[in-house]
Amino acid sequence: MKYKLLVLDVDGTLLNDRKEITPVTLTTLLKIQQMGIQVVLASGRSTHGIMPLAKTLELDKYNGYILSYNGGQIFNMQTGKLLFERRINTELIPYLEKTAKKNGFTILTYHQDQLITDNPADVHVREEAARNRMQVIQADPFAGAITFSPCKCMLVSDDEEALVRLENHWKRRLDGVLDIFRSEAYFLEVVPPSINKADTLGILMEKLSVTAEEIIAIGDGVCDISMIQMAGLGIAMGNAAEAVKRCADNVTTSNEDDGVARAVEEHIIAKIHPADIPLDQLNIRARHALMGNLGIQYTYASEDRVEATMPVDARTRQPFGILHGGATLALAETVAGLGSMILCRPDEIIVGMQVSGNHLSSAREGDTVRAVGTIIHKGRSSHVWNVDVFTSTDKLVSSVRVVNSVLKKR
Repeated sequence: MKYKLLVLDVDGTLLNDRKEITPVTLTTLLKIQQMGIQVVLASGRSTHGIMPLAKTLELDKYNGYILSYNGGQIFNMQTGKLLFERRINTELIPYLEKTAKKNGFTILTYHQDQLITDNPADVHVREEAARNRMQVIQADPFAGAITFSPCKCMLVSDDEEALVRLENHWKRRLDGVLDIFRSEAYFLEVVPPSINKADTLGILMEKLSVTAEEIIAIGDGVCDISMIQMAGLGIAMGNAAEAVKRCADNVTTSNEDDGVARAVEEHIIAKIHPADIPLDQLNIRARHALMGNLGIQYTYASEDRVEATMPVDARTRQPFGILHGGATLALAETVAGLGSMILCRPDEIIVGMQVSGNHLSSAREGDTVRAVGTIIHKGRSSHVWNVDVFTSTDKLVSSVRVVNSVLKKR
């Protein structure tokens, strides 16, 4: 497949205005991960704040990544390991606090599941804590509570002009020491030097041996411009600022109209052919799912035929040492499920509706059975598959009929 990595901003991009991942977007992103595309969530949020979204998208099962703090950290969801991070020197915290107080600004930072601030009553502070699911800790003086090196600090004020003046001043004075930018009209972010989504994405690309041409990046904010320009295909949301749209290769619909799902359907799903599906990656990424637990491995896939194998062992046999009928049905559903997923259009999803099998002979422990699924009915609302299961000596064990329902995404 042309693209290997999908990089998504979170707020205003992945999430709608109610901070939800819609069912359409969730289904679409699960589908491309099942087909071998890795997903990266790139956000100004903390790692802790992105984690629930990453789990909803099952990035832990499909080897996805979190790029948090606008590039301050890279976290591997599958291994639970931090691959990269850069932090602010604690010696700079008193200066940041002094400047904040002088201007009447609130200051905050993050530590694990805590948001530490000198003004917990500020409405923007409370919203930020809720968004990241963090406990608010009051600290005044602020610098005295910061005994760690933070990934970033933020100054908060509704006086946008004052924030702009300080932003311009600090960009000159702190050049090479800290990077300064406004992520919202009321937020002035302070991060370590050379930290942005594009530079940190470059580090991840090197670790994964992925080129820029193999990446799609989607975002809506000024902080997303660097990664949008870096990617082989940079897409701006319909709700993005005009400056972001001008830097993008393509503009999708808004976050209120499933813009991410529509872009993925147009540029990835619609262009996937069966021969492009990386079966080895599907097998690796399914090892924590049912098919992985049963030892099922895909071996062939086309538009009208799918094959897979399954060992007859302690996971799949009956107490008497022969293949369990239930495991056989699971194998058949696994084969038919991939086949229907290949056949369905970008605006469709597949739901298993019925499975029935005739078990004709036995397969004994130590053997490996082979399932061959062929499509016998491809309708607008349903697919019917016949899945024959054979022993290693080509003896027919079971013949299974699987009916999958074809539904339109809503």
